[in-house]
Amino acid sequence: MWLLDRMLRALVRDGQLVVTDHDGTVYRYGDAAADPVRIRFTDKGAAFHVARDPRVGAGEAYMDGRLVVEPPHDIRDMVLLVMRNANRPGGKLGPPSRLRRAVDWAVAKADQINLRAKASTNVTHHYDLTRQFYELFLDEDRQYTMAYFRDPANSLERAQLDKQALIAAKLRLVPGQCEGMRMLDIGCGWGGLGLYLHRHFGIEVLGVSLAPDQVRFANERAEAAGVADKVKFQLIDYRDVTGQFDRITSVGMIEHVGAPHFGEYFAKTNELLADDGIMLTHTIGRTGPPGTTDKWTRKYIFPGGYIPAMSELVAALERTRWEIADIEVLRYHYAHTLAEWYARTCQHEAEITALYDARLFRMWQFYLAGAEQSFRSGGMVNFHIQSVKRRSAVPMTRDYISAEAARLSALDEAPKWHLARD
Repeated sequence: MWLLDRMLRALVRDGQLVVTDHDGTVYRYGDAAADPVRIRFTDKGAAFHVARDPRVGAGEAYMDGRLVVEPPHDIRDMVLLVMRNANRPGGKLGPPSRLRRAVDWAVAKADQINLRAKASTNVTHHYDLTRQFYELFLDEDRQYTMAYFRDPANSLERAQLDKQALIAAKLRLVPGQCEGMRMLDIGCGWGGLGLYLHRHFGIEVLGVSLAPDQVRFANERAEAAGVADKVKFQLIDYRDVTGQFDRITSVGMIEHVGAPHFGEYFAKTNELLADDGIMLTHTIGRTGPPGTTDKWTRKYIFPGGYIPAMSELVAALERTRWEIADIEVLRYHYAHTLAEWYARTCQHEAEITALYDARLFRMWQFYLAGAEQSFRSGGMVNFHIQSVKRRSAVPMTRDYISAEAARLSALDEAPKWHLARD
């Protein structure tokens, strides 16, 4: 416990953390007047496992039941407290060994090389959990990316509809004028965005993904809606797509591409887009310079995943003959989204444990809580990048975006199915 004790004494200033070691010894850190978050280690080696590499060890100790958060608090409270302190000026949380940090950096860089076979395996690792699992914490439309909270009090369902409305507005689709237009949705998820855009504009959609169950379910949805002839989904790498498209969307997909492949990605999409077309890239982004994906996330959640810096995306777009028409930085929306996903995950602990086991449930809690803190106090935001081949493809001012997003949002009432389920 001595190593972790030294680390936490230097780290915790805001809030209070109380740690009970396996032998009953109690350690207190931070502001004694603050409401304490209490954790307990259940075996002799747990504290050292956390201390030698906190960002990995804490998650593994929690997953394995070696680190327990005492009620009324939970792992989210602990993660938000610790990382709020780690992200303050002077805060530091990482492997104490310089050599270990260097090795982790090199491995993280190599992990971003996503050739076709590896890319498929990486996507399947995360997205081929059962349909029932994702239904337990996502909105009815299964939007597994940032929701757009025009009001923080809005429901997740309302915010996801508003996210789709915002994306549609940035695609500059005009009702009644989309006959014969084609759209490519790269990383189509469970088909919600493609079906939304066809419903409102009649545009033909091809969605592509490397997750087999997502593609199956998306096609089932298109069949059920009677639009399978206009909205189609294929299990295919974006690099193998052919043809021309009037619009391209990429929502939460470029995080799986890897920085070494950004140039290839934007060159391919430039080839696929019509000369007067528009592409909208929606991605998690870094507020600072390029970095690496932490080891725990690479190992357990998104192997091969990488969150890009704006500089990396802009450089790749410039090299591949794109012109950037609009950029928007969306700061706290994903924090609200993740908090809602976390709450719904916890509400369905029994179902998730029955589908898998308690270890996966705790892993998912830790993942969602860690992601939320990155958007609350860390270095993560969302980027919307609207790119074109001809600057005349969009109006001179961006007024059309807010006007069209508001019009579309007013057309759809958010479903309230989750209230009945809970």
